[in-house]
Amino acid sequence: MAAAPYGLTDEEYRLLASLDTPERIQDYLDTLAINFEKQGETCRSPRRVLQTKKAHCMEGALLAYAALLIHKQKPLLLDLKSARGDDDHVIVLCRKDGRYGAISKTNHATLRFRDPVYQSVRELVMSYFHEYFLNKNGKKTLMSYSAPFSLAGFGTDWITAERDLWEIPKALDKSPHFPIASKETLARTRPADPIERAAGRLTEWKRTDRGT
Repeated sequence: MAAAPYGLTDEEYRLLASLDTPERIQDYLDTLAINFEKQGETCRSPRRVLQTKKAHCMEGALLAYAALLIHKQKPLLLDLKSARGDDDHVIVLCRKDGRYGAISKTNHATLRFRDPVYQSVRELVMSYFHEYFLNKNGKKTLMSYSAPFSLAGFGTDWITAERDLWEIPKALDKSPHFPIASKETLARTRPADPIERAAGRLTEWKRTDRGT
């Protein structure tokens, strides 16, 4: 029997191979606890995510990317960059019938999976704009988004690396980004209202939940 590809163990390969659609990848990511990085910031490889069964958005994106690679897809990362005071978010693009969707690991009720119904990357990104806000005051914070970003230049050793993969988010952060709108336009946006902010405070995992 041939060895599993990318240096994966047979068990790791079987699990990733079972995630053969974006929907199944998303369903698996939703079972993983959020990595609250209690011991310090991390950027874990897919192998370490499978071992720890927890991930934050970047780590979930890397696992999703690896699963798509196994199925001979050409995955792409996309960085959503926020204003100072809020967190950036990373998603994985998926395509079906020429339309775009997204796989997303998040702890919140918003910024989640998107079905592949959007005609362009920008249209997909804009589906996140309204719900990307600070809970304390409702200020809209999504400022820009990256060009679709391939990991082809990083080889494949990152899939099973035991070290943190800081070079990947660093390169993604430095890659070309496109503004959502002018600063003047963004300054005029209406803050999220109280009920939206209440919904924005919903979380899937608490810091006291298992595995976190």
